[in-house]
This record gives sequence, structure tokens and C-alpha cells, in this order.
Amino acid sequence: MNWRKLNGEKIKLPIKKAVEDTILRETALGHKLKVCIGTDSQKRGDVVEFATVIVFLREKKGGFMYISNSRMEKPMGIRERMILEVGKSVEIAYALCDLLDKHNVELEVHADINTDPHFKSNVALREAMGYILGMGFVFKAKPDAFASSSCADKMV
Repeated sequence: MNWRKLNGEKIKLPIKKAVEDTILRETALGHKLKVCIGTDSQKRGDVVEFATVIVFLREKKGGFMYISNSRMEKPMGIRERMILEVGKSVEIAYALCDLLDKHNVELEVHADINTDPHFKSNVALREAMGYILGMGFVFKAKPDAFASSSCADKMV
């Protein structure tokens, strides 16, 4: 995966090293961090574009994010798309969780899935929640899943 900052600057280091450097820098500046990971997608015909974000929240001091975009050319329904989004987020969370534990940084995985059954994305809520919680991560869905529903949404 290729990662970049919001300003478009490419992250040249492997993402795990970049995240560790970020944690060390931010904690040295006295910031208490929380990391939220989320993915959103947009379907255009048979092409699905994904944006995955790693959001760093500084307690009472704002935040910033790293972004990775990808695309897949395959027809898929809403359930499959939602589970793929969650899978992308879990993959990154799993790659970073030992590092975040080492530095006592909280981690949440956000799913762009609505808890209201009147919305289409709700068809994947139980599976997504089971997947994320089963991996041992804190799960957030809409309206609390800002990493996916606000941050990643703007990047896809």
C-alpha cells in the first residue's frame, strides 16, 4: 500500500516505521495519542475505489491522518463492499497493534456501516462487528465512526 499525508506528501518509509516515528515525535511533544483506523469506498460501475486512513488524535489538540487509496475492478454488492472495507481496516490495525500497545496508544477500528436498519449498509453490521471485536479491537460504527464516515469518505 502507498501512503500519503493530507497535503499529498508521500510517506516513503514502511507504514509501521512511519507510525512509530510519528508516535515518538508526538509523545515527545507531550501529546497523548489515540489512533482510529477506517476505510470507505465509492462504487462507480464495476470499479470500487477505497480509501483507508490512519487518524492520529491528539488529546485536546486536534489530529491528522495518513491516507492510502486503492481500487478494485469487480462487480460487488453492498455487503461484500462493506466487509472488504472492514477487512482493509483490520489488516492495518493488525499490522500496527503491537506497536500501539508498546507505546500505550489506544486503537479503534471504525466501520462505515449504519446502525439504523433503514440504511443499506446495515446488512453487514453484525458480520463487521463480529470480525472487528473477534480480532480484539474496539469497534465503532456510524454515527461514531468518524475515521471511515468522515475522514476516509473525503479521500475516496
